[in-house]
Amino acid sequence: MTTIYYERDGDLDQLRGRSIAVVGYGNQGRSWALNLRDSGFEVRVCARADESRDRAKAEGFSIGEVRDARDSDVVCILVPDDIIPLLGLTRPEDGLTIVASGYTLAFGRYTPKGDIGMVAPRMLGPEVRRCYVEGAGFITAVGIQNDATGHAMARTLAVAKGIGGLREGAIELTPHQEAVLDLSVEQLLSPALTHVNASFAKVMLGQGIPLEAILTELFLSGEVERTFGLLRKEGFTQQLEYHSPASQYGQLSRRGTYDGLDFDSKMQEAVENISTGGFADEWDAESAAGYPKLKELKQAHAGPAMENMEADLRRRLGPEVDPGTE
Repeated sequence: MTTIYYERDGDLDQLRGRSIAVVGYGNQGRSWALNLRDSGFEVRVCARADESRDRAKAEGFSIGEVRDARDSDVVCILVPDDIIPLLGLTRPEDGLTIVASGYTLAFGRYTPKGDIGMVAPRMLGPEVRRCYVEGAGFITAVGIQNDATGHAMARTLAVAKGIGGLREGAIELTPHQEAVLDLSVEQLLSPALTHVNASFAKVMLGQGIPLEAILTELFLSGEVERTFGLLRKEGFTQQLEYHSPASQYGQLSRRGTYDGLDFDSKMQEAVENISTGGFADEWDAESAAGYPKLKELKQAHAGPAMENMEADLRRRLGPEVDPGTE
């Protein structure tokens, strides 16, 4: 049975009197540092000399170089996955190293000494701070890669509690499980949804429906995100009752329409590549080459033409519309 941890399972005293360093002050790093400080801990921010470090200093943190984090009792490394192995950050036998993603641990990209834990918020970095301030919390994945002291989980849960990650529950996953799940959302689910949306748009255009109306239904109106919000807060059964009887019948009676399509084998092939480290090797090569393919893909699928089209659409429909528009 899956283990889920809550506020009562985290003891902040596990970190009292310990030196704590946050490496990186970007989307996640800033939120973690602020949340841990507000939870009563003295936090040192260790980051490269750039605007983020200037911001950390302006916001009252003690500042250090990345290498200065190596001897801290607790280090939270909050930089992109492909950067972590390049830091050369060594750790003591009794230290605790925390990462916010299982990727580097799952695929052997970073193996420091001491306790190694994962606290992976299921939330975008800035929202980690916003949820903490609001007292709302967020769901987290927590796991242990190495327990050198016998206290790795207790100390990892204390970090999770300190950033607000136990308020809505934390699911225990191994770093490998978290990495496979995270990458699969990006590489299995996202391309599938993109293909479905594109097919839907093509069929609707064939019916003479304006593209603006189609995109409104897909995302611009906000109805989809609000429906998913209800799904999260109230569940499928309850939110279904907010739809008309005709909508309910249409949704439920047409289930199974696409059962004959073979998504499973394609997804299985993709997840095998992820699970065995194939994608990690591919990404290492892409990173080492300076991201040429990523740049090409972004130009093709998210370049100026797409950006301009979306900006024009938002000016004409949605919350950015000027009330004075005639």
